[in-house]
Parts: sequence; structure tokens; C-alpha cells
Amino acid sequence: MSENMPMYCGPAECAVRGAASQAALLDVIVVNDFAHVNGGAAKVALHSALGLRKRGHAVAVLAAVAPVAPELQAEGAQILVTNQHDIKSDPSRLRAIGQGIWNPRAADALETLLAGRDPAGTIVHVHGWSKALSSSVVRAALAHHFPVVVTLHDYFYACPNGGFFDFQRNCRCDLRALSASCIGAHCDRDGYPQKLWRTARQVIQNRYGFAGGVDNFISLSDLSEQVLRPYLPLHASIYRVPNPVAVTQSPPADVGANRCFVAVGRLSPEKGFGLLAAAARQLGCEVVLIGDGPSRAEITAANPQVRITGWQPAAEVFERLRAARALVFPSLWYEVQPLAVLEAAALGVPAIVPDRCAARELVEDGVTGLWFRSGDVADLGRKLAQMQDCQAATRMGKAAYDRYWSNPYTMERHLDSLESCYLSILRSAS
Repeated sequence: MSENMPMYCGPAECAVRGAASQAALLDVIVVNDFAHVNGGAAKVALHSALGLRKRGHAVAVLAAVAPVAPELQAEGAQILVTNQHDIKSDPSRLRAIGQGIWNPRAADALETLLAGRDPAGTIVHVHGWSKALSSSVVRAALAHHFPVVVTLHDYFYACPNGGFFDFQRNCRCDLRALSASCIGAHCDRDGYPQKLWRTARQVIQNRYGFAGGVDNFISLSDLSEQVLRPYLPLHASIYRVPNPVAVTQSPPADVGANRCFVAVGRLSPEKGFGLLAAAARQLGCEVVLIGDGPSRAEITAANPQVRITGWQPAAEVFERLRAARALVFPSLWYEVQPLAVLEAAALGVPAIVPDRCAARELVEDGVTGLWFRSGDVADLGRKLAQMQDCQAATRMGKAAYDRYWSNPYTMERHLDSLESCYLSILRSAS
């Protein structure tokens, strides 16, 4: 297939199946940079699209980057992929610069999907747009008067670098996004020229892509909503639809019999794994890091005793969590809804999390885990020491397990919340 040709998968019209009544069936267009799972946002976008399709809703997926998740094709979803690079890996940097700011091919592709659809019964659900699609897709939906809902998986709606984080100083950023101080700040991990490009993209997004029409948002945590609320329209409707957690219930882990502390994620400075390595070295406790990334050598230098497994399949991650005394989530930035904390709780494993991170909403301090002062090595060390008490760890692990399974974050719960959100938006638009 030519690089310049869109990729179609599945039938042109989605057959409507399932036990749901005709009145409750919806037409949903899921918009995400990637047509396959390569991270948390893509996993939620594509798995929810699959779940909606199985419930009988008409589902179309627009993405820029192939390959296509095969299960979507098998379920009969309509899929349109523009067959483009994500802007970070595009060998043509000039093309990437233009595509990241405004992607006309993606806008045209969405217009193709919208053709013949009824705005009164169709929802355009935007998950990820900053890696390949650009905000042009949002403008295309708004121009044709289709209701749009955006899931705030990160902070790219407001912040040029997507995190309200200064990657040069490795600390959170409290500057007003796009203020003079923000524009002048050298905060981007890839250098100041990249920051200027991201700033230009943000201006275009604010003034043209999202301007004057996106009123519906899905937030994933109180903290992320609090950070982003000043940048949302005053009259915005904000829905809470927690991401699903793919864990099957089984007996809780015997954390009191376990010794090691486990952390999961990309090994990059903002994730705080260097902090954990330093605290563990002072305490002499065992740590296993599941993941990989640019900070691997730095972490090993800080604490040669830390075991780094690299990326592992989900089943292996869960087995290593089951063998943990606690999950440690030491992130230095805000985060949105850290699924590792929920996965650990579902297994009966308590968590140690920062007190200025969205993870703290998932842990009751002293009950289902512990909070430590964000960025404080000494305080993290104290909480690791506290968790070495077998009885305390067992008590918190059981409480985490009981609390999680009293109202688990299942895909069915996620889909119920999505359907309720969509119907509310359609009623408001009518």
C-alpha cells in the first residue's frame, strides 16, 4: 500500500448486533493516534471500542499509525487508518513538523467517516491526537456539528509538553500554560527549539482545533481535573469514566511472606525510579523494576542491587506483583490514573505512592498503602521501612484487596459509564 493512501479495514457499514434495544444503540467514532495498543491511552481507546462493538453499537475507529489491532477487524468494526508515521519516528522531520501542527489527511479521513452519519445519534470520542493526528480531526468533527467528547489521558489539552513538568529540572511546573513565563521556559526534554514548536502547535490547537465547540470531557482523577479545569471552557461538562483494569479475581497475595518491593513503568527521570533506587540502597531492601528506558544506567549506578527485568508480558507482571511486599509508585509528576496501583490492589498488594500525584487518590494512607512526601528520598525510605513490618503489610494488602473488589474497575463498569456519558451528551445536544 502506498504511504499516501488511507488504510481501510472492515465493512463500509457496521452491522448492528447485540441484545441491546434499538433505542439504546449508538454510533461511536473512536479517534486515536494509533490503531494498535502501544500504551495506556491506546489500550483504553481500542479495548473500549471493541467492548462497545460487542454490545451491539456501531463503532468506527480513526487512527493514523498502523498496524491495526486484529481483534477490532474480527469484531466487524469500521476502521480507517491514514497510514502515516507518528511524528516522533517520522524519518522526514520536515513532514513531522507540519503533520504535528495540522494534519489535513487525518481531517479528510474523519470527514469520510462522518459522511452519511447523523449528528443526532453519533458521538466522536477523541482519545489521543498529539502523536500523529493533530487537532485537525477535532475541527473536522466540529465543522460538521457532531458532538465531541475528549478523554483527558494526559495534559496535552493545555500544556505544550503534555505534563506540566519541567523535564530539564526534573520537577513539576506551576507556570500558567502559554503565559510569557511558560513560553520562555526551557522545559522540554528534547530542547528549547522543540518547546517552541510545541508552543506553536498548542496555539494552533487552542485557536483552531478545539476552539468554540468542545464542551464535553472525560477526566480520570480529581487531581488531573483540578490541574486542567482552568483551561477548559467555563460551561464544560466533565464526566468521570475510570479506565478499566484487566485483572481476574483470585485469592489475595500473601504479602507478609514476600520481601521485595516492585515498581512498574518506563525508566525515565520523571517516573522517579532513581528516587526509589536511592531510598532502597540506604535501607538495604530488595527492589525489582519491571520496565526499561533511558534512565536504566543511571538507576543501576545509583543502586547496583536493583534488579531490572525489562518489559514483561502482563501475566509475568502480575506474577511479580504477587511476589511483592508492596508496589512502589515513585513518580515525580502529576500522572492521571496510574493503573499499576489498581492492578496491585486487585492482587492484594498495598502501594507506596507520592502525596502530590494522582496515585494518592487510589490509596488510603495507612489503610491500603502509604503516602510519602513527593520527591523526598528520606521519607520514601521511612515508608519502605514501615512496610517491612509483616503484619502492617498484610493488613494493608487485605484492605486494598477488599476495597478494590467491593467495586472493581471492570470493562463492564467502564462501558456502562461510557454509554451513560454518550447518552447524556446526545440528549444535551438535541
